[in-house]
Amino acid sequence: MEVTILIIWTLAVFIQLFYYVFFYMRLSKKISKDETFLPPVSVVICARNEEENLKKFLPLILEQDYPDYEVIVVNDASVDDTDIVLKSFTSKYPHLRVTTIKKDEKFTHNKKLALTVGIKAAKNEILLLTDADCYPVDKNWIKSMVSSYKPHTDIVLGYGGYEKNKGLLNKIIRFDALTIAMQYFSFALAGIPYMGVGRNLSYKKSLFFSNKGFANHLHLNSGDDDLFVNETANKKNVSVNLDAHTRSVPRKSFASWIIQKKRHQLTFYKYKLKHKFLIVLEPLSRWIFYGLIPLNFLFAKKFLLLFFVFFFIREFFLLLAYYFSSKTLKEKDLLLISPVFDFVFLFIYLIIKIYRNPYKKEAWK
Repeated sequence: MEVTILIIWTLAVFIQLFYYVFFYMRLSKKISKDETFLPPVSVVICARNEEENLKKFLPLILEQDYPDYEVIVVNDASVDDTDIVLKSFTSKYPHLRVTTIKKDEKFTHNKKLALTVGIKAAKNEILLLTDADCYPVDKNWIKSMVSSYKPHTDIVLGYGGYEKNKGLLNKIIRFDALTIAMQYFSFALAGIPYMGVGRNLSYKKSLFFSNKGFANHLHLNSGDDDLFVNETANKKNVSVNLDAHTRSVPRKSFASWIIQKKRHQLTFYKYKLKHKFLIVLEPLSRWIFYGLIPLNFLFAKKFLLLFFVFFFIREFFLLLAYYFSSKTLKEKDLLLISPVFDFVFLFIYLIIKIYRNPYKKEAWK
């Protein structure tokens, strides 16, 4: 019995090491860019009741250091003063264009309709997407994202992190975003792209229409980013940008963040089978890794030296993977808590899985 326990546990360790070394360590490498490539760009932002966020963040997008770009804001049935804010900006920024979707009590829609309207209004082939509660960290965001385009590129994946604030919830939200980014970036770099985040994502307008937009998952409230990438991405047409970052306003309560995560997870069942397998295998191996630790102490005492050797090898590569990722994605303060959160997040994801949203109406985003 003790040998069986050790073998299963060791197998889980090797699966973990495979993810750390083969996938996550890819974020330690520099990725080539062409900063002379400066095509016209259309930045598309959908906004519903985002009056305050637009006041703060839209100027940071409108004042980018880039020679030729337009910003299209789709005012999607807002009932606050979003229209007034946008009108004040249009007089100051001639490259800002506003499209409004009027509220209709007889017809409800999700963000995908608003995004489709914005993309149809775009004049340029290169689209750059973000959200109204997001902002670029510097004035070179557009230039940096576009520099990742190569002759074969249709999609560029960027990093959309969250603002650094005080409190445990903030660290949980940021660590979750970091871990997800480690996964989709490293998978893409390994030739297995499966998702991107709409907070910082670029693709070609022609790709959107050749895929018939969001037609295959229009009924889902989520998926305007990850499912679109999952459908259209392949190992040749995706580039990764690790330098152009956006930041978003994080949720203020654990319950609202759980609801947001719950909604995002609705898209998982539509992923391709190979992606589902790779995404599930890693946390499953972690459950086995942590779950069998007590059994090793109880029934495999004569192998404890071997156990500690494998345990510390695994922890070393975990820290190494998070070191490079947190350094690259400017989340260095999350490094020291990564071994703790590596365990804690198994239970957080379990809570998300079993949580039942008491509100029938889903949020717009």
